[in-house]
Amino acid sequence: MIHIHKKTLQDLEYYKVLEQVSDFAITSLGREACMAISPEKTQEAVLESLNLTNEFLASYENENRIPNHGFEPITKEIRLLNIENSFLEVSSIRKISSLSATSNSIIVFLDKFHEYYIHLNAKASQIEVTKAIINKIDAVIDRFGDIKNSASPLLYDLRQQINKVKGSINQSFTTALNNYSSQDLLDDIRETVVDNKRVLAVKAMHRKKVRGSILGGSKTGSIVYIEPEDTLRFTRELNNLEYEEKEEITRILKELTNFIRPYRELLIQYQVFLTEMDVISAKAKYAESMNGVLPTINQERVYDVKDAYHPLLYLTNKKKDVKTYPQSIYLDQESRIIVISGPNAGGKSITLKTIGLLQVMLQSGMLIPVHERSSVCIFDRILSDIGDNQSIENHLSTYSYRLKQMNYFLKKCNDNTLFLIDEFGTGSDPELGGALAETFLEEFYGREAFGIITTHYSNLKILANELPHMKNANMLFDEKTLEPMYQLVIGQAGSSFTFEVAQKNGIPYSLINKAKKKIERGKVRFDQTIAKLQKERSKLEKTERSLKQNEIKKLNEAEKLEETNQRIQRKLEDYQELYDTNQRLIYLGQKLDGLAETYFNNKQKRDLMNELFKLVQIENSKRKKKTKKEAQVEKSKAQKVQKEAEKKVEVIRQKKKEEKKKAQVEASKPKARPKLKVGDRVRLEDGRAVGSIDKIEKNKAVVNYGLFTTNVSLEQLELVEAVKAK
Repeated sequence: MIHIHKKTLQDLEYYKVLEQVSDFAITSLGREACMAISPEKTQEAVLESLNLTNEFLASYENENRIPNHGFEPITKEIRLLNIENSFLEVSSIRKISSLSATSNSIIVFLDKFHEYYIHLNAKASQIEVTKAIINKIDAVIDRFGDIKNSASPLLYDLRQQINKVKGSINQSFTTALNNYSSQDLLDDIRETVVDNKRVLAVKAMHRKKVRGSILGGSKTGSIVYIEPEDTLRFTRELNNLEYEEKEEITRILKELTNFIRPYRELLIQYQVFLTEMDVISAKAKYAESMNGVLPTINQERVYDVKDAYHPLLYLTNKKKDVKTYPQSIYLDQESRIIVISGPNAGGKSITLKTIGLLQVMLQSGMLIPVHERSSVCIFDRILSDIGDNQSIENHLSTYSYRLKQMNYFLKKCNDNTLFLIDEFGTGSDPELGGALAETFLEEFYGREAFGIITTHYSNLKILANELPHMKNANMLFDEKTLEPMYQLVIGQAGSSFTFEVAQKNGIPYSLINKAKKKIERGKVRFDQTIAKLQKERSKLEKTERSLKQNEIKKLNEAEKLEETNQRIQRKLEDYQELYDTNQRLIYLGQKLDGLAETYFNNKQKRDLMNELFKLVQIENSKRKKKTKKEAQVEKSKAQKVQKEAEKKVEVIRQKKKEEKKKAQVEASKPKARPKLKVGDRVRLEDGRAVGSIDKIEKNKAVVNYGLFTTNVSLEQLELVEAVKAK
């Protein structure tokens, strides 16, 4: 069972990612569901969610695009369907029809292209496809949202009568208008509309001469608005018919609602399905915006991400047109924990957050911005302690809070955990806090957990150097400018560059020198050694890049020269062939010219034909010889190439035999152990830390490592650098 604490999600800014994902949703329910995305509870659920997102993303690149999944929520309508004798308005029924049509089209599409969308089709195939709801609604409501005349025989009759009465109203009003107008009882405007009814504009002085109902007058009182008596009678009849029409429409809607009511559970399924499709679509669009891919998911407890980008940082920098630096991390059973050290603002925390956030996103079914050949495993728990967690409400200091976090880690940490700790051990006395942090780290190491920590503590760097399944790492800095290069290097601790950074920022050298004298000489020497090694490493990295570029350049030039040489060779061969052909044609021309001259002199046709026949036979025999010769040349070339290849293979085989024999001889030779003296720099045969010999007594040496000393047998030590003779 996978469990990731809410605090970890907050530390890694997971909820900011959800906000960005929700911006790609096209429905209100989809946006709400995106904000509620959480890591899946089982590994099977993680894989299923990832495959759904990956299939939707793949649909953008082929011709079989998934149909639009947009819909209006029918949550209110679903509640009404659960209430007896309730009925739905036309607008609600149309939403249900649209939702059903959209769901059916996607389900049918996924079934048709099931070979492309295996997982999406498996999800959709569990939902029933039916056109009964759509057909029933279409039979009652037209595409403009009006009830059709054919919805019932009574409605058809009522609307026929209504149209007839409306005609009578217009006719009676026109008659009254013409009659009273001819008597000069009307104002110049003659008629107007009051309360959606046509009325006569009668002069106020003649109002008693017009039979009808007064509906109002003008502001000046000079005009009275009267509905003629005959028209009024037809209007009352129209009102009665319209009331009956409304009653019939209500009855039809109730009948239609009762037809839809049994499909309530199916409609719930449709809405849930389309909401999930909106969430999957939003995840796919988010992945597309940052070049997210689905890495290989392995079962071997190997975490190998290449060129990993922090999603939030990448998208922010993309808008600003600023470069984002990717990182690559490798963790497995033999290299479980990485200790990243180095100065602040070098990218340590971003690297740690990148790995944590990408893992949480992946376990929530989101594709991540890494190289496609990356391979990751699934963790049951992801624990984090990132940032300043001082709690004013609970009256906890940063260090007290961190101790509570470590206690939680100790309870939950196991061999299927990924822990992420920023600035490990800080918040207390450096020596005491460092010692406690070292103990915690040894405990996590013993439980075979995977983890990444950042620290400035030297004892944690030394511990990472001594334990076989823990690695040091640092963020590269330019040795001249002390500017970060944002590149993680595994295998070497990083210096904090404390004094170098202080000097760069204008702190007087006298104060820096004074500060150096206040701390242990060994610690300064240790930090200086790391800084020096880091500078050398940076130089080597630059040199290596330069050499590779030169090598590539020279290879390209060599290829171009080879191509030019081959082209020239082909041209020479073509010219030689052309020359040979021309010489042969000149020879044939001369022979023919000689035969023509002989025939001109003796007129002997038989001699001419014999000579011509001989000439043709000679040329044909040359052609046969040439064909055979060419075949022999090709055969000899192939044999030569084969022999050369066999010779090379034999040479390589002999060389390997000699190297193997030499290695065996070297291994069998007894190694002469140098005599160790006080002051020699040494290290343990299976260790990496280098120290100097302070004292030798009874075949044992006291070795000083700067921060501590230890007694070791001389036989276990190997010489690194002999003390210089005075």
